[in-house]
Amino acid sequence: QLQASGGGLVQAGGSLRLSCAASGRTFSTYSRGWFRQAPGKEREFVAAIVWSDPTTYYVDSVKGRFTISRDNAKNTVYLQMNSLKPEDTAIYYCAAVKSPIWGPRHADSSLYDYWGQGTQVTVSS
Repeated sequence: QLQASGGGLVQAGGSLRLSCAASGRTFSTYSRGWFRQAPGKEREFVAAIVWSDPTTYYVDSVKGRFTISRDNAKNTVYLQMNSLKPEDTAIYYCAAVKSPIWGPRHADSSLYDYWGQGTQVTVSS
């Protein structure tokens, strides 16, 4: 089970840090990712991290502003979001992949095996 937290309301230019903790039965995952879905839009890939490397991947729109990281001991992945923009407003979901996948495929939500509940991020202008 994945539990996402850390969302909230912030002004443009502000920062938030999302967390996604794995709880319940222990499971190992190849990589973890963050997706987001804004009202009326499709779910969009945001970032992913390969648990063992940790190689990271980002959608172009967040590069230089968002940073994904993980804490092995806590089995938790984080998404540090800086310089937030109103267009970052969405429900953010964390997800995990059990088996290795090729780098660019991390953006394919259909490949993820586990999903957490969403956490709302609202950026006001």
